[in-house]
Amino acid sequence: MEDERAREYEEALNKLKELRVGDLTKMWIEYDKQNDILYLIFGDEEPDESIMLEDDIVLSLKGDKLVGISIYNFSRRANI
Repeated sequence: MEDERAREYEEALNKLKELRVGDLTKMWIEYDKQNDILYLIFGDEEPDESIMLEDDIVLSLKGDKLVGISIYNFSRRANI
């Protein structure tokens, strides 16, 4: 089980190295105060995959493009 998780994590890291950011001209930011999540959205494409990093950050991907970032527990991270 641990070997499988390590392999999946390594695959995710390799995929991140190849990413390019989606459409910055259509970037928008939204903060969900109730759930304490900051969303950074790059363009208007729907993601087909998400990768959760160890620190509660979720990357949303469409092919080889980064189309969104969700940062959970944002107020704690930003000392708000």
